[in-house]
Amino acid sequence: MFIEVVAIVLSLGLLMFFAYRGYPVIVFAPIFTLLAVLISGIALMPSYTEVYMVNAANYVKNFFPIFLLGAVFGKVMELNGAASSIAQSLVKALGSKRAMLSVVLACGILTYGGVSLFVVAFAVYPFAVSIFREANIPKRLIPGTIALGAFTFTMDALPGTPQIQNIIPTTYFGTDSYAAPILGIIGGLIVFGLGLFWLERRRKQAEAAGEGYGLGHKNEPEGLDNQKYPNLWVSIIPLVLVLVFNYLLSRGFLTVNNWYSAELLKTFNIANVKTVSSSWALIVALLIGILSAICINARVVQSKLAVGLTAAAMGALLAIFNTASEVGFGNVVKTLPGFKAIQGWILGLSSHPLISEAISVNVLAGVTGSASGGLSIALEVMGKQYLEAANNAGISPELLHRIASMASGGMDTLPHNGAVITLLAITGLTHRQSYKDIFAITVIKTVTVLVLAIILSIF
Repeated sequence: MFIEVVAIVLSLGLLMFFAYRGYPVIVFAPIFTLLAVLISGIALMPSYTEVYMVNAANYVKNFFPIFLLGAVFGKVMELNGAASSIAQSLVKALGSKRAMLSVVLACGILTYGGVSLFVVAFAVYPFAVSIFREANIPKRLIPGTIALGAFTFTMDALPGTPQIQNIIPTTYFGTDSYAAPILGIIGGLIVFGLGLFWLERRRKQAEAAGEGYGLGHKNEPEGLDNQKYPNLWVSIIPLVLVLVFNYLLSRGFLTVNNWYSAELLKTFNIANVKTVSSSWALIVALLIGILSAICINARVVQSKLAVGLTAAAMGALLAIFNTASEVGFGNVVKTLPGFKAIQGWILGLSSHPLISEAISVNVLAGVTGSASGGLSIALEVMGKQYLEAANNAGISPELLHRIASMASGGMDTLPHNGAVITLLAITGLTHRQSYKDIFAITVIKTVTVLVLAIILSIF
């Protein structure tokens, strides 16, 4: 059994190492999957074609529309200038005295409205530079500020967020994106408050030391004075439409749960509409948002639409296949003999499903460097056990959903995380300069979800 456990741990470690070094997960996930299979003495080719590929393909089938439409929506909001308009308006309204708060809120509004994390970073960065320079705040604090606004409370905590980390649990628990709203709001406010407290503390320390914005930085954006953007109230229309229609189609009078009869759904092998209704609701909501976004600055968007759609599609393909590769990896791992020992250890850390789930999702998100990847692996492997344990204990599946979603946004932002690497590249900063603050946000997220899980287990 020792060798079988080593096989899994070794393959996970190699996957994390190569992801950190920038090698494509799409290539190396199947390689290390087969390494674990080979060491474990299991049939090689059947494990690859009938377990790895089948589960990776199922993940693409379930979530590719959301990845694609989310990327397209974000790109159109970038092309029409609406994303930049929202960021600029907030920065101007709050001013340099509240520079960090304005950047966090700008990122949060865009993320909660359905704009992808990467587009948010690109859109907000120029305005963050402008206001940080005006307030004489060190540039090295910008990545942590953007990370708090885009990678935390609006990504996985607040109910109804259209980010993929909030949609994945719906497939496993039969919930919707508004699951456990009170818990999500409380968790989101805690992360927001503690994160902003940390950043402001760091700003005051720099001010006391006489450190300002600094000179000689890389990737400094051009001046913003001559750039014109759409009116703020027009710019937020697509975001509002996505949120409103996502709610109406999930829980309102337009709910997709009532669109088709149970008899019709059975012909498509859908036993329970709740397993797909959240995805259907978000697909329609994003389509409405995209169409409305195209109408803003239509001439400008039209001239760049072909190139923009190509870039969005390529980004969506890379993101979905990276995550699907990790899902395939997880599904093969759970068939290996050594996994029973690892599963027993994880479940043995706590007899309460919420605490165990928070730990397992957090650890796997950290290992894979991906919130969606770690979440998908954990729920693919142990989702049924958690749901069964929760039902036996009288715990709502909605609590399982919210804890899993929030836990995925915990240790995912370790140094090898793709979003972290991209954010540092956009800002022209290094891990040595700025990762300390991103790590602090990571610790805040991780501790918050664990504390909430423990409190829920007591009551």
